Amino acid sequence: MRLKVVHVILLGLALALSGDRARAQDPQWAHKMFDKVEHDFGIVPSNADLKHRIKITNKYQQTVHIAGVTSSCGCTAGKPSKESLASEESVWLDLSMDTRRFRGLKETTVTVTFDQPILAQVQIPVKAFINPDVLLNPGAFEFRGISKGVDSNLRMVVVYNGRGQWIIKEAVCKNPHVAVKLLESRRDPFSNAYELSVTIKGTAPLGDLRDQVTLLTTDPGNPQIPVLIEARVEPEFVVTPDVVSFGNLTPGERKTINIVVRGKKPFAIEKIESEKTAGTFETRIPTDTKAVHVLPLTLVAPKEAGAINEEFSVTVTGSTEHVTFKAYGKVLAGANPGPAAAGPAPGLK
Repeated sequence: MRLKVVHVILLGLALALSGDRARAQDPQWAHKMFDKVEHDFGIVPSNADLKHRIKITNKYQQTVHIAGVTSSCGCTAGKPSKESLASEESVWLDLSMDTRRFRGLKETTVTVTFDQPILAQVQIPVKAFINPDVLLNPGAFEFRGISKGVDSNLRMVVVYNGRGQWIIKEAVCKNPHVAVKLLESRRDPFSNAYELSVTIKGTAPLGDLRDQVTLLTTDPGNPQIPVLIEARVEPEFVVTPDVVSFGNLTPGERKTINIVVRGKKPFAIEKIESEKTAGTFETRIPTDTKAVHVLPLTLVAPKEAGAINEEFSVTVTGSTEHVTFKAYGKVLAGANPGPAAAGPAPGLK
């Protein structure tokens, strides 16, 4: 009976492994991870920043590794947000095309090469028609780091140097956190120009924002012109590190790690609070006002063995923003207790 049970278990494992290997050996296994395997930017202005994201999801049990991304033309590039994908993990492949050095129809191929679990390549056709008659300056609205709760504005110039009548009728963005304004600044028999203004509203949530403004024109051959918007909305205050690891400790051991709190302008810290571990952590509240505060956070390991997990809240004088960070560690059993722990400093509980 024991031999039969072992035989059945081994047979089951063999079938599971062979099934997974069979899926990995499917000639299209790598293609099946992409949400799309081609992209057409359409008709775009010259000098425009062209970017597009393709999602790659590892649908297999083995780890998938991207060995490299190449392009058949210097006008196009691809870059993954991460090279190794665990099972069920997703990453972005960022595609970009150069519209400054090239004009007219551009067709190219971006090739993604995988070397794990087995060698495979996925070729992604990418194309665009770069219209030399329409020019953007700059090529996109790149806001980079902006503060949450504050309106941020950028402007660009759209110039038409083609033949015949050409008018931008309207500028549209469907994102409720983006406001758009269009103003004609020049018109003559040879060209016309517009000033395009984009405002990221203070209501925009924290994190990355990527969207576009669509210019609606009177040109039947190019009725819509996309203009890229990129922004990163950042909090007014940032804690580094936001997760503090004290590692393994013995009972009574003291360990100190510096926490850095940065602001976009000088500020004062009113208090630092915790909820679950009163008496386990110590710190000192600075009394000065400056843009960067370094806070020594000390963990005094309790006598009882076990994990320590705590979230801290930092109150900044005059601010309603919620500033937090976490700390964790583990007290090992069976170690000799160290010196008695001191009580927490004022402002930490």
